[in-house]
Amino acid sequence: MSIKVAVVEDEKHYNNALKKIIDNDSELDCVAQLYSGAESLALLKEMKPDVVLMDIKLPDMSGIEVVSRVIDNMSETKFIMCTSFEDDAHIYDALKTGASGYLIKGETMDKIIASIKDVYQGGAPMSFGVAKRVLQYFREEKTIVNQQLNDLSKTEFEILELLAKGYLYKEIAEIKQVTIDTIKKHVSNIYKKLHVNNKVEAINILKNL
Repeated sequence: MSIKVAVVEDEKHYNNALKKIIDNDSELDCVAQLYSGAESLALLKEMKPDVVLMDIKLPDMSGIEVVSRVIDNMSETKFIMCTSFEDDAHIYDALKTGASGYLIKGETMDKIIASIKDVYQGGAPMSFGVAKRVLQYFREEKTIVNQQLNDLSKTEFEILELLAKGYLYKEIAEIKQVTIDTIKKHVSNIYKKLHVNNKVEAINILKNL
């Protein structure tokens, strides 16, 4: 059975070129050519293709907005952004919204075909430069997290570890031989230093160390 692909691209020549290479592959079938955000919103949820090649700069709205508005009703569909935008903001907004891949226009047609098949199998295809930016982002995030944890006092770090193990405030107070109010003050300081609002967020930072 062929992989059903929809192309959302307002530049007609490029849209037609994508359709041609998709249909030339025996494993793929271009089931729709769409040219605007409104058209995509009206048709994609009904068609539910396996993969959508989505441009970001559409004449009426961002392709990222389109993805954000349809993805909850298209849980089985994979979205690959295919765009000329290579800046951090567009990349992270697209991936955070739910896109599974991000290709820069200018990639070879072979790369595009391989990416469609890859994302259908559960992969996350990206152009080389995009992948480097994403990797750098996570490295920087890890550095920030490490610094935040280093800002905790020894006692605060120990309390955070006990919280992560499932201990209650009362139990931690008994272990540390202090009052529950003292533990609550320590926890409040932990939240401030880690820039989080609750225990779950604080524990997640520790787990991602």
